[in-house]
Amino acid sequence: MDPLKSQRWKQRFENFEKAYLVLEKYEHQSINNELERAGLIQLFEVTFELAWKVLKDYIESEGYIVRSSRETIKTAFQMEIIEDGHIWIDALSNRNLAAHTYNEVMAIKFTKEIKDKYFPQLRKLYEKLSKERL
Repeated sequence: MDPLKSQRWKQRFENFEKAYLVLEKYEHQSINNELERAGLIQLFEVTFELAWKVLKDYIESEGYIVRSSRETIKTAFQMEIIEDGHIWIDALSNRNLAAHTYNEVMAIKFTKEIKDKYFPQLRKLYEKLSKERL
């Protein structure tokens, strides 16, 4: 493991951890209006962005080269850092869609997916990398 790259992923993990803990705080709260829905989606977008970037840095610290978020997710799945590559790719696609369009029906569906499908994957990553950074 490259010591500089090892340090880099740990620094990135600190930023991911901050975003993850904020998202975790609101994961079980009910969403009652458009503003709350938009807030949860934005928190997810930030957390997900940091998640794939910490994965990229971690993978590179192991000596691999990855160039995109999709390639990072595929490599993380192959390395067994994440368990369900399909859910991660789905989250990436939905995150990209949400960042460029707004549709209330889509936002309601996306909010449910964040809570039911995507947050549990972020939790698993957080728990796994928390142990790795020690």
